[in-house]
Amino acid sequence: MAGRKDRSGKVSTDGGGDLGQNPFAALGGLSNLPAGPTPTEPAPPPTASSKRGQPNKNRGRVEIRRLTGGRGGKTVTAASGFVGISEAEKAQLAKRLQKACGAGGTVKDGAIEIQGDKRDQVAAILTEAGFRPVMAGG
Repeated sequence: MAGRKDRSGKVSTDGGGDLGQNPFAALGGLSNLPAGPTPTEPAPPPTASSKRGQPNKNRGRVEIRRLTGGRGGKTVTAASGFVGISEAEKAQLAKRLQKACGAGGTVKDGAIEIQGDKRDQVAAILTEAGFRPVMAGG
């Protein structure tokens, strides 16, 4: 149902007339409607597990690099190569790494960056999380 055209052939956009009735007005007086869904606690995020329900011990290879380029000489430890891990889980893992290393960090371009040369600490935490860390680069 398009709006009406004026003499120049353009369609009016003023909204037209009122609909005349509210299609939901009759529902206001009904008391026998079913109750809506009850609020529940959100389910915990799924953890990676094997087919037998045990925690997954090998979640894939992750490269750990020490980077300095483009940072004014500051050193950053970057963990990259995560496969099958969501951005939310990466952010949670980055927060855990920051806390354990006592340093700042971020998730950038799919890699977790931690300030400073913290390769050994990052490798220990990733191993504990089920990943297989590999030192890459110099």
